[in-house]
Amino acid sequence: MLSDSTIHAVAGAAGGILAMSATYPLIFLSTRAAVETKEHKSTYEAILDIIRREGFFGLYSGLNSSLLGIAVTNGVYYYFYERSRGAIVGSMRGGKGMTTVESMLAGLIAGSATTIISNPIWVVQTSQAVGSLHRSPAADSSGSRVKLGIIETIQHILRKDGIGAFWRGIGPALVLVINPVLQYTVFEQLKNILVRRRTAQLRAVGPAAAVVAVLTDWDYFFLGALSKLVATSSTYPYIVIKSRLHAGHANALKYKSSLDGLLTIVKEEGVEGLYRGVASKLLQSVLTAAFLFMCQRRLYEITKQAVKPVFSR
Repeated sequence: MLSDSTIHAVAGAAGGILAMSATYPLIFLSTRAAVETKEHKSTYEAILDIIRREGFFGLYSGLNSSLLGIAVTNGVYYYFYERSRGAIVGSMRGGKGMTTVESMLAGLIAGSATTIISNPIWVVQTSQAVGSLHRSPAADSSGSRVKLGIIETIQHILRKDGIGAFWRGIGPALVLVINPVLQYTVFEQLKNILVRRRTAQLRAVGPAAAVVAVLTDWDYFFLGALSKLVATSSTYPYIVIKSRLHAGHANALKYKSSLDGLLTIVKEEGVEGLYRGVASKLLQSVLTAAFLFMCQRRLYEITKQAVKPVFSR
């Protein structure tokens, strides 16, 4: 039968695809805003401008690589997290549950593995989303801009910068491992507080001393949103640097380090440069996390039930 960690990975990948599909235009807008340094537009103005220049489906440029990226990212993260948790619980706690520190350690292991494996996919996605900013417009016979597919984008990156370009931004991306670690830590703490309060309320009105409150799908939705809000707000400047490096932004490629990138942006663009595109990014990441947390557990149960008859034969 499939291992529990594999089922978690499948559920995480599926949940990520659903959440990404629902919120992708906001990812596209925040990525462009983080990379563009000359244009200052509101989210509404950016949407109208992209639709005018590229049509409605211009808001979905790079969607295919994003879906692949989120499926790989979530699948690998959940797989390594569950495997790491099993190893830590077995070796360090004698089968007992993890402490907060041990949970963060499992998150760091899973996040680092995920970042190294998935970074090339996000380089391709970012290049597709903002590629028109950094190369001469390709046009077909009618004069319209030609959109590059995943394979064409990969070939373009290889020709222009070589295979090492697929790991551009790996430094700030590894720093951003703290984002899911912080997110899941905040989520678990908030969940524990909510369960304790609900359980206390149930026991106060009834004789069932052993009853434990069960959270609803909407509880997971709001807890996921709040935990992601904290994580993304805390790490957004590094998201800007990573996006610029992934896109092959001319100035970003001159950054000596992540810290140098932060200082350079502040010097050249002011503090607001560190938070370019933050509004659409926060809205997107919060909604994506909310849908993911709401869907992942239910998809986990559905997947587990679906594969059980197959592997029990």
